[in-house]
Amino acid sequence: MKPPAAAAERLQGLPPVLGRRTRLLVLGSFPGVASLQAQQYYAHPRNQFWPLLGAIWGLDLAALPYRQRLAAVRARGLGLWDVYASCRRQGSLDQAIEDAELNDLASLRRRAPALQCVAHNGGESARTMRLVAALGYTVLKLPSTSPANASWSFERKLAAWRAAFEQAGLTASTAPHLSLRPAPSP
Repeated sequence: MKPPAAAAERLQGLPPVLGRRTRLLVLGSFPGVASLQAQQYYAHPRNQFWPLLGAIWGLDLAALPYRQRLAAVRARGLGLWDVYASCRRQGSLDQAIEDAELNDLASLRRRAPALQCVAHNGGESARTMRLVAALGYTVLKLPSTSPANASWSFERKLAAWRAAFEQAGLTASTAPHLSLRPAPSP
């Protein structure tokens, strides 16, 4: 028998990946166990976040070191963050989140002045859609990239995610070109 989440230690989320050129923010709920251990967004090997972005941008992001993934995200005007700054939770499921504290979403204007659209990655994040919309952003609800969302195929998720990225102007054809390979040696 698992102890209730209230008995669990308080977990702290990850810092935002935002910049002055961020136009679209993917807002998750709270990092899972694998992400917290690695201190990386979407670190679980079965999470489809990085493969979906790779398919949208025509890059094998999942094969790149994390720092290079973040460089690609920033260069293309994408930001990453979560709704919750901290919570108590046993395991990784959103349904187990208790005693959650919101991140300072009102600080988005200062942190990312070019931000236009916030895409909620899954249902738990989408619970804050009204709050985010009240801040003046276009809000979208996307299917969760979590392995727990097995009812959506990769192709179906990709279609929904691609549509959101097209709306924000962040597809491969509209995003600035970025070479992620080192230049050949002379």
